Amino acid sequence: MLIGICGTIYAGKHSVQDYLVERHAFKALELAHDFSGVETPASQDAVPRVQRAHTSRVSFATVDDLLDFATQNWQQRFCTTSIHNEATVEALCHRPFFLLLHIDAPLFTRWQRFKTRCAPTSTTPPTLEQFVQSNDTHLYNSTNGGLAALASRAHIQLLNSTTSLPALHSALDALNLTDESRLRPTWDHYFMTLASLAARRSNCMRRQVGCVLVRENRVIATGYNGTPRHITNCNAGGCSRCNDGGGSSGVGLSTCLCLHAEENALLEAGRERVGGGAVLYCNTCPCLTCSIKIVQVGIAEVVFNRSYWMDAETAKIFREAGVQLRQFSPPKEGLVNLVDEPAGARLGSMEMAQRSAKSNGVARAAESNEENPASTGGIPSLRDEPTNGIAQALQTGPVAAGARRAVHP
Repeated sequence: MLIGICGTIYAGKHSVQDYLVERHAFKALELAHDFSGVETPASQDAVPRVQRAHTSRVSFATVDDLLDFATQNWQQRFCTTSIHNEATVEALCHRPFFLLLHIDAPLFTRWQRFKTRCAPTSTTPPTLEQFVQSNDTHLYNSTNGGLAALASRAHIQLLNSTTSLPALHSALDALNLTDESRLRPTWDHYFMTLASLAARRSNCMRRQVGCVLVRENRVIATGYNGTPRHITNCNAGGCSRCNDGGGSSGVGLSTCLCLHAEENALLEAGRERVGGGAVLYCNTCPCLTCSIKIVQVGIAEVVFNRSYWMDAETAKIFREAGVQLRQFSPPKEGLVNLVDEPAGARLGSMEMAQRSAKSNGVARAAESNEENPASTGGIPSLRDEPTNGIAQALQTGPVAAGARRAVHP
């Protein structure tokens, strides 16, 4: 694994690199003539920290030399902060072991860090205006292409507003940057991504849901929710119930003309093609109606990403039929606010739920859904809802905890 670290000045790039070196045995690589286009009175990023424990770095004359070394030793862990332009990223991004991080922080916070780093050496800190000018040069320097173009290419964009090293390290522990599935997705991640892609084809006005049917890691069929063929698309007014705009989920389904994603995939596949051991991946947990059809067709396992609603009756259906139900939460990508990363957030969502169920006797929703409600559409945790018979239903069979009734579209 080679993690490239870029970001704005004093966002914490070297602090993250130090973390990788000291906590996860990464080796730091650098270009001999590292040039960022910004001159600063202090050479280190400024999250206040102790003196760096590591001093050994491997230096290279060119990015090609660095890449050759990393390729020959690809099973080892490396990191570098020598990334300041698109040419460097372009050279590295073709390797399957490369992960690009972009780190940023509020401008005023970074200026305060800069001043803190200047204090021990009695260096005169820059004014805010001077710092803004340096920041703009770093982001939009026409000579080296500037950093602004790199942010959109990063696999993970970290917003580092942490105020101490322990807080930063705790957030990075929760994020689990070294997860190998970030480089090569697991089968679960792969098929769930396909389900999410299928959901983008949805024409339902209520919700985008996608489904993939798999047997022996081969796709049998895909489906998304929307009106049947030859019927006007829902988003073009084909389903008056979905276009009404009023009412809540699960109300008026008898007048809904939209097929659910699971129904669509099951109809496309048919029982004979499904066969034994088939797995259904859906970006949203199946509703009660779809669950009955899933059982009838002979699906062995259902994997979902988002919990929306799932009542005790649906859980009992899967339990009685011997259908395994589990939730999959992929590693976080895109913009991640480190202040919002609680310890233990990257435990497997179902593992977390199962642990909670064993210790408290109550089925709980996955921590990954709770840490950022916006990522799941503001869906509340099961722990905030009346449990009724749900906990018992989830614990007495192969249905995993952390799921509730999903009515869609």
